[in-house]
Amino acid sequence: MYNIAYVEDDKCVANKGCRLCIMYCPEADCIKLDTRKMKAFVVIERCKGCELCVVVCDAAKHNAIIMAPVDGATGEIMLDKHKAEAAALGQAYQG
Repeated sequence: MYNIAYVEDDKCVANKGCRLCIMYCPEADCIKLDTRKMKAFVVIERCKGCELCVVVCDAAKHNAIIMAPVDGATGEIMLDKHKAEAAALGQAYQG
């Protein structure tokens, strides 16, 4: 089990012009804008779980992004479960 970012639509204010999570995410094409809903969303397969988007969103006082565990076997986001152990900042990018 590992954590990925998850955008809570009811708290996301991308429709008001905020795109901070998209701009600051270090992983290309990981957080995108759903132009139909005008909300940010995370591409599960690209998210490394660094939590930078959470920090940026919280600093803007939106608190719209949470870290949620993903079942490694099914790829299902488990919003009702406790977070898995977080990677240290930058650990996801060590190669």
